[in-house]
Amino acid sequence: MTKNTETEHAFAKLTPDYVLQAVEAQGFLTDGRMLALNSYENRVYQVGLDEAEPVIVKFYRPKRWSREQIQEEHDFTFELAEQEMPVVTPWRNADQHSLLQYEDFMLTVFPRRGGRAPELDNFDNLYTLGQCLGQMHRVGQASDFEYRPKLDIHTYGEQSMEFVAQNMVPDSLRDAYQSLCDDLLVAIRGRFENASSVRWIRTHSDCHIGNILWRDDSPHFVDFDDARMAPAIQDLWMLLSGERHQQIAQMTELVEGYEVFQPFDTRELQLIEPLRTLRMMHYCAWLSRRWDDPAFPLHFSWFNTERYWGEHILQLREQFALLQEEPLELSP
Repeated sequence: MTKNTETEHAFAKLTPDYVLQAVEAQGFLTDGRMLALNSYENRVYQVGLDEAEPVIVKFYRPKRWSREQIQEEHDFTFELAEQEMPVVTPWRNADQHSLLQYEDFMLTVFPRRGGRAPELDNFDNLYTLGQCLGQMHRVGQASDFEYRPKLDIHTYGEQSMEFVAQNMVPDSLRDAYQSLCDDLLVAIRGRFENASSVRWIRTHSDCHIGNILWRDDSPHFVDFDDARMAPAIQDLWMLLSGERHQQIAQMTELVEGYEVFQPFDTRELQLIEPLRTLRMMHYCAWLSRRWDDPAFPLHFSWFNTERYWGEHILQLREQFALLQEEPLELSP
């Protein structure tokens, strides 16, 4: 596998003393407490403050996003908050800067917010989530991202397949993997062509239950790090689970809440399985690209084994079968 020596082990500098110094350089007085949180793409810590609530500090992976791309993420959350959306926004210093710098690292400070994962088997919760996403997308469609990328077949599908095939898949499975991915991409392109007039808007793009904190009878959305231009359905399909009839009922409830604030284009339903497949391919490529980061072999020890690749190919075959079925529909 090709190594990126410029950024290899960059996070090794983030010792407890370094993290506390970086936070104090922003004007905070820490109390010496620090807790590393589960984050692998970036590094995120809870840092205790003297006579104040702890804060959450994110150190961005070097060279993943540009300053402009990160600032667009922040600005999107501020825009949502101005419309009274329940999102957790970054802290801003006296100069109103939310994207901060300490030596070689860009970082951001967030207030600590508690909450639990939403109960997706509760239809009242689904309805409320639909309302919030409809409101979010009403803001999201008001303008486009200028610097952040688009969630498309090329970056999530073609580039992912090429990188994985060239760098990670065992020789014994490479032909099977590439042939299957080629077939998947043909099927995905067909679905997107059928939905050619679907609109791409600013979305959260990683809207799974781990990025939703439920408190005060309301969802609070966090971690817009993957925000991209995408079809609206990208923020809804990850809230589905179970058999087809269960997903139909869940999506119907989500859309009913969604349309309180924003019309929903039902043509986007045919993009659920294509987007799910692209996410699976992109996730595999993400692990592959980060394998030089010591945190990844440590926390994803199951990855890059013969068993993993066999199971991954099986999962992709199941996705290919789903792409041959009729798209999800709403209950009448």
